Amino acid sequence: MIDLRSDTVTQPDERMRAVMAAADVADNVIDVDPSVRALEERTAELLGKPAALWTPTGTMANLIALSTHLRRGDKFLAPRGAHVLTNELGSAAWLAGGMPEPIDTDAGPGRPSSAAIRRLAAGAKQAPYYMLRTALLCLENSHNAAGGAVTPPDEHVQLVATARDSGLAVHLDGARLWNAAVALDVPPAALTVGTDTVSVCFSKGLGAPMGSAVAGSIGFVEQARRMRQMLGGGVRQGGVVAAACLHALENLDDLAADHANAERLASGLREFGWDVARPETNIVLAGVADVPATLTSLREIGVLALPMAGKVRFVTHRDVTTAEIDEVLRRIGEERARRDRRHEATSARA
Repeated sequence: MIDLRSDTVTQPDERMRAVMAAADVADNVIDVDPSVRALEERTAELLGKPAALWTPTGTMANLIALSTHLRRGDKFLAPRGAHVLTNELGSAAWLAGGMPEPIDTDAGPGRPSSAAIRRLAAGAKQAPYYMLRTALLCLENSHNAAGGAVTPPDEHVQLVATARDSGLAVHLDGARLWNAAVALDVPPAALTVGTDTVSVCFSKGLGAPMGSAVAGSIGFVEQARRMRQMLGGGVRQGGVVAAACLHALENLDDLAADHANAERLASGLREFGWDVARPETNIVLAGVADVPATLTSLREIGVLALPMAGKVRFVTHRDVTTAEIDEVLRRIGEERARRDRRHEATSARA
């Protein structure tokens, strides 16, 4: 099987396993684990924030941020199809207490315009007491369901400025921020300018077995640590995993190869007549007539993919080589040829 379901399926390599085995650890609830501390400091530096907090998962990182920004009776805005709207089981409303409202992505895939934000945020703080009050804008870069689409720094700054003018705080879901930074050839901190908080993931693309972080002000991280404990995220000797995350940060430049493989896959699929847009990062979305049937057909030829936004999603990653991408295309081409021959034989008999 060639597994293109997600960049979360990667396995720690031998060097990463050795780093984990040798990690300097302590109880990260009672004291501070030295490896966790080193990861948090490095992450804060990369993101241009005063402090960061390690979390076991990206969903927990987002929930911690939203729980800090939102109160009961608040509303938050997020681009249509954003992970916090569709893939976190409603925890933003259930646990963080905020009512979500999708923003139409009228500026491009995964990208709302400043005008769209301004319309929805109008009168954010002046609403009557019996109405929801918009308190937060939650952005996503890259945008998963939009095929790994990226928001460039100039657009990001405009969106943040609009949110500020409207009285909103800003959280950035940067689960694949590393991919966006590499695709745009800018430092990660260039994509976090003006945000109050930002989350990032180490197990997507970079190869760590688990782990995310949420960053912001020192005061925010103090609150976030308490919220993490409430959510059951007070991991003890977390340095074993934090060491893997630190090592994973050495793999940032490798993401360019994943992006090139995604473009190679997309180009090959288009040659077969598939409806595929050019990927901006490592996610390829293919429009097909029957998503479940296509996924079954792919599995039968040893290719694993997942559904996303009504399409078939392929995700390239560090554990899939260029040769394997070519093998995927070869298998799909052979299956297409077999299907055409069967159709011709059926037509001839008719």
